[in-house]
Amino acid sequence: MTETGGTFRTDTIGSVAVLVPCYNEAVTIGKVVDDFKAVLPDAVIYVYDNNSTDDTAAIAAAHGAVVRREPRQGKGNVVRQMLRDIDADYYIMVDGDDTYPAEHAPALLQPLIDDTADMCVGDRLSNGTYGEENDRAFHGFGNNLVRFLIKVIYGFEFSDVMTGYRSFNNVFASTMPVTSPGFEIETELSIHAVDKGWRIAEVPIDYRDRPEGSESKLSTFSDGFKVLKMIMSLFKDYRPMALFGWIALVFVILGLVVGVPVVVDFAHTGLVPRLPSAVLAVALVFTGLLSMASGLILDTVVKGNRKQYEIQVLDAYRANESRQAIR
Repeated sequence: MTETGGTFRTDTIGSVAVLVPCYNEAVTIGKVVDDFKAVLPDAVIYVYDNNSTDDTAAIAAAHGAVVRREPRQGKGNVVRQMLRDIDADYYIMVDGDDTYPAEHAPALLQPLIDDTADMCVGDRLSNGTYGEENDRAFHGFGNNLVRFLIKVIYGFEFSDVMTGYRSFNNVFASTMPVTSPGFEIETELSIHAVDKGWRIAEVPIDYRDRPEGSESKLSTFSDGFKVLKMIMSLFKDYRPMALFGWIALVFVILGLVVGVPVVVDFAHTGLVPRLPSAVLAVALVFTGLLSMASGLILDTVVKGNRKQYEIQVLDAYRANESRQAIR
């Protein structure tokens, strides 16, 4: 690895693929490709056109990018296909809207090259540039809410969880099961990295708002709802005992609230004057116990899947080492 002027030579440390999912980014995609080719002259820039109705694909190809098309609409679908198609030692994922400066790419690669991280996140929030440049209402609030939920549920605090600028190594990419179809992909990548114990680094980056004529494809409320839905879905998949344990606790408490007065009346009179309350209390407690049993069963399944995943990761490491030895 060498660094010369404004360029970052990677020819000695392995291949780098810059992944640029695009939908109607004709205004900015040419500059994005040029900027990354200038900073990372040895990298291959892949632009995946996601049914654009403008000249995104033609402009990207004219500027030297490898252009492919993904017909399934949605950023998550594009990223899934990118990871299936592209083999590299290191990956940089960036949006095609020119909001993320290419000059930060070397800093995002360095923790991977030093083998101190498996995924590196471009943090737009710590230096305040996102708040200064982004004028779309509720975006900052949504990011903070997602960060808070991940911290509470998974115990890891991201500085910026929704950023579209991040890097990861080959083993992380080859074992990442992308299931989200749309803009939830960033949240899925972050939660997967935390849950599976991958090493995570955060690098402060500058953020700039879209240039005039470029429009955001993100819907604050509908996409925000999808992100929250993704968090809860992954919570169920990754931490079922915690989820169903809390549900069980709620039902048992409700059952006790309803049932204790019935028990007190029975102790004093030997009668059950409030039979509907007694039935409801039993039903609530029984539901809580069923929830606890479901959590225990699913937790056993998840632990088995986690063991299989660790074996898959070991295989991926060995395959990566063999590929590097051949190179």
